[in-house]
Amino acid sequence: MSFLTISHLKKSFGATTVVHDFNLNIEKGEFVSFLGPSGCGKTTVLRMVAGFETPTSGKISIGGKDVVNLKPNQRNIGMVFQAYALFPNMTVAQNVAFGLKVAKKPQGEINATVHEMLSLIKLDHLADRYPYQLSGGQQQRVALARALATKPQVLLLDEPLSALDAKIRVSLREEIRAIQRKLGITTIFVTHDQEEALSISDRIVVMYEGKAEQVGAPFEIYNHPSSRFVASFVGTLNTLDATVRDAAAGVIAIDGKDVTIGQKITNHKAGDKISLAVRPEAVSLGEATDSRETTLDGKINSVHFLGSVIRIRASLGENTVSFDTFNNPSAPPPSPGENVKVSLAAKDMLLLGQ
Repeated sequence: MSFLTISHLKKSFGATTVVHDFNLNIEKGEFVSFLGPSGCGKTTVLRMVAGFETPTSGKISIGGKDVVNLKPNQRNIGMVFQAYALFPNMTVAQNVAFGLKVAKKPQGEINATVHEMLSLIKLDHLADRYPYQLSGGQQQRVALARALATKPQVLLLDEPLSALDAKIRVSLREEIRAIQRKLGITTIFVTHDQEEALSISDRIVVMYEGKAEQVGAPFEIYNHPSSRFVASFVGTLNTLDATVRDAAAGVIAIDGKDVTIGQKITNHKAGDKISLAVRPEAVSLGEATDSRETTLDGKINSVHFLGSVIRIRASLGENTVSFDTFNNPSAPPPSPGENVKVSLAAKDMLLLGQ
């Protein structure tokens, strides 16, 4: 039985429904990310789990117990917000101890837990400092320690890294994941950053317009998107226009050249116009070296040197593709306007809109 179960959850504000029949089962100790654009409903679902919003309908259970009618402080949930929400008049240690004092824990237990939490986030040497004396990353770690100090059943993270600069975000998300694994705490992480979700999640829930478009492991979400939205939102995507040649055999034509893709073409007939999704890593410069690839004539539109990687954009007749290639000091990249051969991995093409 799942540890956290969300069943037929719905939330409306007046005549506007922002969450539609949302269902999800989360195992104990699992790290699940809600990924989607602003306004897709991910934070609203999180707030309903936390108890800050009341569902219009549906059920939320934790450890087999229905918590929909429980107040936030009765759910044994820890929450970390985008804004650090630390008490400015309290030291680091006092901030971490706050929830324990509210719960009227013995002072000896409070001291031991605060020391344990500050050691966990590697800030025990800053216990007597105030929030204004800390960096943004340090403040967020203190907020995390405060949420964990009460030993919650579930940890909720509402875009906790969005206010930090890119380098700190990367290091802190790795710290959060390491701490989560060490404690084995069931966690929901809300983000609109696909790289964050892909890099640290056990599973991802891609949300769009109040619905779960797809739920799966990062590998599955990226490589086998179930809808046009998921394919375009998660990762960089090239979209190619093509024409069906032989639906039964999976043969299509891209700019007049026949290509056999690795997917059945249903609901289409010869002559139909279709759209294909191709990830940049399925595109390369030069003649195909694999029988599962196809070569098309192209012309370089732009070349951007990014250090170890060179980003290339090329026209393939009516289509345009973007892809990266590694920098090779002994082989300069092509120039804009140059005619080239471009290889596509047909087996990796995804038919959109079926």
